[in-house]
Amino acid sequence: MRDQHLFLLPGPWRCMQIAVIGREECSDEEYEAAETVGYLIASNRETLCCGGLGGVMEAACKGAKEGGGLTVGILPGTGGGNPYLDVVIRTNLGHARNVVLVQSADAVIAIGGGYGTLSEIAVALKTNTPVFGYRTWSIEGVVACSTPEEAVILAVRAGRLSRPSHSRRGSGGSA
Repeated sequence: MRDQHLFLLPGPWRCMQIAVIGREECSDEEYEAAETVGYLIASNRETLCCGGLGGVMEAACKGAKEGGGLTVGILPGTGGGNPYLDVVIRTNLGHARNVVLVQSADAVIAIGGGYGTLSEIAVALKTNTPVFGYRTWSIEGVVACSTPEEAVILAVRAGRLSRPSHSRRGSGGSA
């Protein structure tokens, strides 16, 4: 699927940020799914945000870098994060960084996950941030997706519909 681009709308890089959440220790299937999600987020010219560590977070960043995308890691401590991060935000907040991550996102994609992922899902739902899940917690409000591709398509669409245009020219400017 990586050789196919799922561009939903043509145009320049956008300001939308999609958070990818999941375990630091994940299965091979979750790692592959996260890599695909990251690649497709980058293909849609959106910014990928994550917790900045390994596992699902690293795989999503790796995929985004393969797709030419921008990655942001919001770390729980003061360490360096995974090797695929473009921007590293060292919060030293521990699990409280989960709130910062989710509040920075226009949409959230959950892949697998444990209790940390569950806390991020809860914050997203509480703040009306759309959540799309691939083999993750089955919770009211989380849109279950059958493929990583479906998760990205729905997250990008939801994020774009929830945000006004962020054109540098402002509304009504000519191209």
